[in-house]
Amino acid sequence: MDFSTQVLAASEGEGSAAELLLPAWPELVAGIIAFSIVYFFVWRWVWPAMSKTIEARQAAITGQIDAAEKAKVEAEGLLADYRGQLAEAKAEGNKVIEEARSQADQMRADILAKAEADADQIRARAREEAAGEKARALADARAQVGDISVDLAAKIVGEALDESAHRALIDNYLSDLEKL
Repeated sequence: MDFSTQVLAASEGEGSAAELLLPAWPELVAGIIAFSIVYFFVWRWVWPAMSKTIEARQAAITGQIDAAEKAKVEAEGLLADYRGQLAEAKAEGNKVIEEARSQADQMRADILAKAEADADQIRARAREEAAGEKARALADARAQVGDISVDLAAKIVGEALDESAHRALIDNYLSDLEKL
């Protein structure tokens, strides 16, 4: 009896409700034997193959996770190294900048010192030249004052004076004036 006929028979009232839910004994025994055979084949050959596949997959995933963790640790190490190198490079850059600043300050100080020394030399030469010009101007003035005084004395006295004696007298007088 197939299921549709059983349903039809149950609806007509030919059997009980339990007969509709439970299969017939020969079908139940055949189903248990078929299930046992399928279970045996699955348990004997399919399940071990599936277990190996699942274990291999788990091992591969575990290996990938371990490799990813190792790569992460290595990347963090490289990042720390790069940060250290970056810090060293910044420190080196700051050191170079400071050295350049100190060299620039030293060069500026050297240039200022040289300029000051050159200015002192120029002032010293100017003083020497001024002193030389003053000495020449005084010498010229003495000569002119001497000539003028001799001419003036000659006109006043009316006769020619001894020029060498007169010149010595004028030089003594001018020397006395310079001492004042």
